[in-house]
Amino acid sequence: MNFEVVVTILGIMMSMAYFPQALKIWKNKTSKDISILSYSIFALGTLVWTIYGINVGDPVIILSFGVGVIGSWSVLFLSILFKNR
Repeated sequence: MNFEVVVTILGIMMSMAYFPQALKIWKNKTSKDISILSYSIFALGTLVWTIYGINVGDPVIILSFGVGVIGSWSVLFLSILFKNR
């Protein structure tokens, strides 16, 4: 198997780690134990890496961090939405 394919698959799998947290926040309607600062950093980092990937035309970076953008921003948005509930 091509190394880029393996790295892309693993990158997407790692970025999928945000989704269970987002689902848990959505399901429980609370984010009292979630660090908004941490997810702000994750969200900004994934966005910057995705922009970088687009800029250099690297599909591995774009796919891996693009999924991370959706997940990390979802957790951040839901954390803010449900922080005081």
